[in-house]
Amino acid sequence: MFTGIDSSMPNVKRKFTLSQTMAAQKRNAGIASAMVARASLNDEELKMHVYKKTLQALIYPISSTTPHNFQIWTATSPTYCYECEGLLWGIARQGVRCTECGVKTHEKCKDLLNADCLSRAAEKSSKHGADDKAHSIIMTMKDRMKTREKNKPEIFEAIRKVFSVDKKSHAGHMKAVKQSVLDGTSKWSAKLAITVICAQGLIAKDKSGTSDPYVTVQVGKTKKRTKTVLQDLNPVWNEKFYFECHNASDRIKVRVWDEDDDFKSRLMSKFNRESDDFLGQAIIEVRTLSGEMDVWYNLEKRTDKSAVSGAIRLHISVEIKGEEKVAPYHVQYTCLHENLFHYLCEEAGGSVKLPVVKGDDAWKVYFDDTAQEIVDEFAMRYGIESIYQAMTHFSCLSSKYMCAGVPAVMSTLLANINAYYAHTTSNTAVSASDRFAASNFGKEKFVKLLDQVHNSVRIDLSMYRNNFPASNPEKLQDLKSTVDLLTSITFFRMKVQELSSPPRASQVVKDCVKACMKSTYQFLYENCDELYQREFQTDATEKEQQQQAQQKESGQGQDGQDGGPSIKSLDFWPKLISLIISVIEEDKNSYTLVLNQFPQELHVGQVSAELMWTLFSVDMKYALEEHEQHKLCKSIDYMNLLFKVKWLYNKYVADVPPYKGTIPEYPGWFEPFVLQWLGENDDVSLEYLHSAYDRDKKDGFQQTAEHSLFSASVVDVFTQLNQCFDVIKKLECPDPNILNCYMRRFAKTINKVLLAYADLVRRDFPRLTSREKTACILMNNIQQLRVQLEKVFESMGGNDLDPEAANILKELQSKLSGVLDELASMFANSLELKIQGSVQELGALLAKVKGGGNVALSKPSDRQNVSHEADMVLRPLMDLLDGSLSLYAQMCEKTVLKRLLKELWRIVIHSLEKSVVLPPLTDPGSELSKEAEKNLTPRQCAVLDMALDTIKQYFHAGGSGLKKTFLDKSPELQSLRYALSLYTQTTDTLIKTFVNTQTSQDQPSSEDPVGEISIQVDLFTHPGTGEHKVTVKVVAANDLKWQTTGMFRPFVEVNLVGPHLSDKRRKHTTKSKSNNWSPKYNETFHFILGNEEDPDAYELHFCVKDYCFAREDRLLGVAVMQLRDIVEQGSCACWCALGKRVQLDETGWTILRILSQRSNDEVAKEFVKLKSECRGQEDVVV
Repeated sequence: MFTGIDSSMPNVKRKFTLSQTMAAQKRNAGIASAMVARASLNDEELKMHVYKKTLQALIYPISSTTPHNFQIWTATSPTYCYECEGLLWGIARQGVRCTECGVKTHEKCKDLLNADCLSRAAEKSSKHGADDKAHSIIMTMKDRMKTREKNKPEIFEAIRKVFSVDKKSHAGHMKAVKQSVLDGTSKWSAKLAITVICAQGLIAKDKSGTSDPYVTVQVGKTKKRTKTVLQDLNPVWNEKFYFECHNASDRIKVRVWDEDDDFKSRLMSKFNRESDDFLGQAIIEVRTLSGEMDVWYNLEKRTDKSAVSGAIRLHISVEIKGEEKVAPYHVQYTCLHENLFHYLCEEAGGSVKLPVVKGDDAWKVYFDDTAQEIVDEFAMRYGIESIYQAMTHFSCLSSKYMCAGVPAVMSTLLANINAYYAHTTSNTAVSASDRFAASNFGKEKFVKLLDQVHNSVRIDLSMYRNNFPASNPEKLQDLKSTVDLLTSITFFRMKVQELSSPPRASQVVKDCVKACMKSTYQFLYENCDELYQREFQTDATEKEQQQQAQQKESGQGQDGQDGGPSIKSLDFWPKLISLIISVIEEDKNSYTLVLNQFPQELHVGQVSAELMWTLFSVDMKYALEEHEQHKLCKSIDYMNLLFKVKWLYNKYVADVPPYKGTIPEYPGWFEPFVLQWLGENDDVSLEYLHSAYDRDKKDGFQQTAEHSLFSASVVDVFTQLNQCFDVIKKLECPDPNILNCYMRRFAKTINKVLLAYADLVRRDFPRLTSREKTACILMNNIQQLRVQLEKVFESMGGNDLDPEAANILKELQSKLSGVLDELASMFANSLELKIQGSVQELGALLAKVKGGGNVALSKPSDRQNVSHEADMVLRPLMDLLDGSLSLYAQMCEKTVLKRLLKELWRIVIHSLEKSVVLPPLTDPGSELSKEAEKNLTPRQCAVLDMALDTIKQYFHAGGSGLKKTFLDKSPELQSLRYALSLYTQTTDTLIKTFVNTQTSQDQPSSEDPVGEISIQVDLFTHPGTGEHKVTVKVVAANDLKWQTTGMFRPFVEVNLVGPHLSDKRRKHTTKSKSNNWSPKYNETFHFILGNEEDPDAYELHFCVKDYCFAREDRLLGVAVMQLRDIVEQGSCACWCALGKRVQLDETGWTILRILSQRSNDEVAKEFVKLKSECRGQEDVVV
C-alpha cells in the first residue's frame, strides 16, 4: 500500500535546450536581407564618385596637413585679424603672422585657423604670380603624397577592393587625384545658398532681460546680415542669402549680434568696427559642404571672455562646379561606410569583426585600423559629424545584430546617440526633438530604423531560449546586450523623440519572456516523450519496460497519441513536470543572472515558474477531472503524481509573488483520488489487522519485549496506521479545508480499525480469562490502543484538529475506555466465585468472634484485640487477593491495573455487604430464611469495620493502587458502611428511616393495579398533651382482581407503621364479605400515635386479603398512605389503588435485611413480614 508511493523530487537537468525552428535560424543574421536592399551597394555611379573622393581625402589627408608657422609680428599700419576681423591693437607686436602663407591674426585667434598652410600658400602664390615659390610648395606636396602612398599602401588597396576597381584603373584614378590635389582650389568654385532660419536659447544682453538679435553671414570678403528681431531670445528670420566661393579653404562665418544704438556702441565701432554685443558664432568649412543641409549649429565663443548660449538653424545648399549632380557628402559617406562594412562582413564569412578598443571614445571606433582611418579621413575632409558616423554604423550593424557581440556595440552606439541629442549643453537651449529633427541622417529614416530594430528584437526575445541558448556564454552576453539595446531605444523615444508614453522596456522584455515561455511550454507538452528521452537518458531496460507497458494499454493510441496524456496512464505528467523543472532551473540559474536590468519588475526565474505553473495547472486540472470520471489508474499512481506536483509547487511556485501567501488549488484536483486511496486503505488496514491478530493469537499473545506489557499485534496495527498518516503528512496539504477532509476520513479509518481490533479481543476474551497472564496482556493491548490513539490525535493536530475528526477520535477513545472497563469487569467477574468463597470463609470466622456490648476502640487494649481479630477474619480473603494482585501488578499496565482494582474492589465490598452484613432474602414473598436469621454483634461490627480499613489500605497500596478519595467515595463502601451503621440503630430508628426514605411504595399499584379501596383518614392532635390520634374509616373496596376455586371472603387489614408503637395497637381488620368483589365495609378504627414524633414519621399500610379457614390468609393487594401527605389538610377521603407488592429501593431492602436478623424483636419481625409480603399465585379456574 505504501511501498509504491514516491515522495522524492523529480529529475532535474541544469541545462535545457530546445531545437531551433527554421524561422529562428533564419533570423540569426539579423534583419533579413537588410544590407542587400540598401541602394548605396548597387548605385555604381555613386560608388565611383565616392571612390574618387575617398582617394582624394586619403592621398593628402587633413590629419597630416602642414600647420602655420606663426611668428610675433608688428604692424606698421592699421591691420585687422584674418579670423575675427578685429583690429590688431598695440604699438608693437600686435599679433602673429605666418611666414609661409602670410596670414595675420591675434595670438588668441591663431588656433582657430584650420586651413593647410601649404595649400593656402600655393593658392596665394598662384593668384599673385609667384611662380618659384608656388613650384617649391607644389613639389613639397608631391613628396608628401608619394610618401603617403608608399607608407600606407594597404589603405589604397582596401579602397580598391571595397569598390571593386581593377588595378589598372585604380592607378589612373590615383594619378588624377594627385593632380587635383596639386591644382588645389585655383580651379575650384561653388555657389552657396544659405538660409538663416531661426535660433533658440540666446543669451540676454539688454537690461530688460532680452536681446535684439540679428545674424551676419560672411563667405570670404562678402558679408550679409538679416533683419533685427526685437526683444526675442528665440528669434525666427527665414532669410536666404546667395554667395559665390572660389577658395575651397574658405569658411562660412555665421555670427549672431545684439543690436544696440547708444553712445557707447557708436564709440566702440570707431575702434573695432563692432558697435553691437556679440551673442555667438558658428564657423563652417566650405570644403565640408555638399548638396543640401538643414542643420542646428551650437553657438561658440569668440574669446574666452565671450558669454554665449543657444544654437542657430541653417539651411545650406551648395553647387560645386563640375559636381552639380553629385549627392551630398553625407550621402557619399553613407555609401563609403556601408560598402566598407559589407565588404568586411563578406571577408569574415558573414559575421562582424568588432574592433577591440577601450576608453570613453571607444564607441567612435567602428572598424580595425585601416578601415577606421578611411572613414575618419573622409569625415574630416568633408565635414561629416561624428554623430552621423555613429548613426550610419548603427544602421549597418542592425543588419547583423544577431551576430556575436553586435548587440553590445549597438547598445553602446545608441546610448551615445541618446546622450548627444538628449543631454543639452549649457550654451544651448534647443530641445532634443528639434536637434534630432535637423539631423543630417534624417529623422524619419532613423526612427523607422529603430522601429524595425525594436520589432525584430521583440520577436527574437520572444524566442530567447533558441536564439540565446544558456549553454553559450557569448550568446547569453548578447542577450543581456539586446535588452540593453531595447532599453536604449525606449530612452531614445522618451528623451529624443519626446514621446509621451512609449512602451516601457521592462514591460516589453517581460512580455517577450512570457511569450517565449508559452511557446516553450507548448513545445514541451507536444513533444514530451521525445524530449524526456533526450534530456533524461534512461537505460535500455527501462525503455523496453516503458514500451511494453505502453503496448499493453489498449486504446492508448487514441488517448495518448505520440506519448501524450492518457486516461489510462499517468506516465506523461511526471515527464512533463521534470521538463518544466529543467526549464525553470535554466531560467532561474542562467537567464535571471543575465536579464537583471529590471530587478524590481522582472525576475525571469519567478516569471518562468509563475507562467509554467499557470499553463501546467490548467492542463493538469482538466486531465484530472477526466480521470475522476473514469478512474482507470491505480490510486497509488495518483498519489505519486500528487507528490511530484506538490514538490514542483513548493520548490518553485510557492514564493512567487502572485502565489505567495495564497492557498494553491492543486490539493483540490487530487482530493477525490486521495480519498479513494484512504478508502482503499480501510480494507488494507483491516486485512493487515486480522493477519497481525491471528499471528499474535497463534503465538499466544506474547509480550513484544521484556518491559513491554502488550503483544505484537498492537504494534503492527499502529505501524500500518502510522505509515498511512505519514503519507498524509508528507502531502503537506496547504488547504486547511481539504486537510480537514483528509483528517476526517483518516479518523474514520482509525475508528474502524481500532474498533475491529477491540471486537476481536472482546470476542476471544471470555475464553481466555482463565489464563490470567494472557488476559492481562489483552487488556494491556486495549490500553495501548488508547495510548497510541492519543499520540495519533496529537500528531493530527491535537486541539487544533478539525472538530468532526476530533469528535470521532474522542468518541473512539471513550469507546475503547468502555471496552477496557468491560474487559476488566469481565475478568474480575471471572474471579467473583473465588472472592465469594473467601468472603464466606470470612463470614464464618467473623461469626466466631464472641463478645457482646459496645467496644471502646479508644482503649489500646480493645483496639489491639479488635485489630488482631480483624487480621484473623481477613486471612482467607487476603490470601486470595495477595496472590492475584501481585501477578496483576506485574502483568498489567498501571491504568489497566487500576481499572481491574476498581472492579475487584467493587466485587469484594459488594460480597461483604451481601454475604456478611446483609444476607439476601431467599424469597421476598415468604418468611425470612433461617440462614438470614442472624445478627451482627457490636463487636463483630467493630471487627468488620477494622477489616474494611485494612482492605482499603491494601487496595491503596501506598499510592500505587487506587486513590483513597475513590475508595472512600465509592458507592459500594458507602453502602456497606451505611449498612453497618444501621446495625447499631434501634428498631424504631430504622422504621422511622424507612418511612422517611421509601416514598415510592405505591409505584406497582399505578403500573399494574389489582383493585382499589375507599378510605377516609382524619388526624387529631390534643392541644394540651400534643398527643396525636388517627381515625381510619374503611368505606369499601372495588374491582378486586382475584380468581379462586373456593369461597372468596375479602377483608381489609389496616396497619400503622412508625416508631414508638411497641406498646400501642398497630393493626385493625374489617369483617370479611363473602363472594363480593366490590364489598362495602364502612368500619372505623382508631390509632394512638403518642407525642414522641410528628405524624410525618408514620404511614398507613392497607392490605386486602382473602380469608381462609385452617390456612394462612392470601394477599390480594396493598396500598400505602403516608401521613405527611395529609398533615396540612388534617383529613383525607380517597380511593387508593392496590398493588401486588410495595416498591423498595436499596435503603429499604437494607433496613429489611437488618431487621430480619433481629429474631427476638416482635416489632421488627412484624415489620419485615408486612413489607416483604407480596401477592401470590391465583387459583386456576377450570
